[in-house]
Amino acid sequence: MIFSGHTASGGDMTLLRIGIDGISQATPLDTFKTSLRAGHSVEQIMQYPIYSGALAGVGWQWVNLAWLVGGVFLLWQKAIRWHIPVSFLLTLALCAALGWLFSPATLASPQLHLLSGATMLGAFFILTDPVTASTTNRGRLIFGALAGVLVWLIRSFGGYPDGVAFAVLLANITVPLIDYYTRPRVYGHRKG
Repeated sequence: MIFSGHTASGGDMTLLRIGIDGISQATPLDTFKTSLRAGHSVEQIMQYPIYSGALAGVGWQWVNLAWLVGGVFLLWQKAIRWHIPVSFLLTLALCAALGWLFSPATLASPQLHLLSGATMLGAFFILTDPVTASTTNRGRLIFGALAGVLVWLIRSFGGYPDGVAFAVLLANITVPLIDYYTRPRVYGHRKG
């Protein structure tokens, strides 16, 4: 939308596009999934302008790197524990790498999975919620890994481009069961 006062003072669409506020487009994950369904190969999709530039020119990767820096700061401040983010990111990267190795023509690369969508936001700021996450260390590892697998499955085979929100909800459903089977044994009691 251009207002007449702005246009009369010399502003036009070219000037609006120069700033960050003048750009609007689909997200990288949405573009990837839509283009795959349209019959394009991954190699063709990666040539689109939204993916151009090695890290420096792509804003959506910088946003995820900023979330990563914030998450590392939370870890450094001991505001969150490392178990959930690490298991989530490693599992997502492993699933994405295996999928990409077996089917590079139809599945996204690990870099796209890790640096797009709500990956880092989910890893450090959503999954680590102390009220809904698992309470034991082993349970946190299982919870993070489950969320990572679910994100990869939803992104790769589901109907939605990003799957972090649904993965968090589905993983949260399993927390009571995970906590039940991973709770530590009470000191002095025998197993049995």
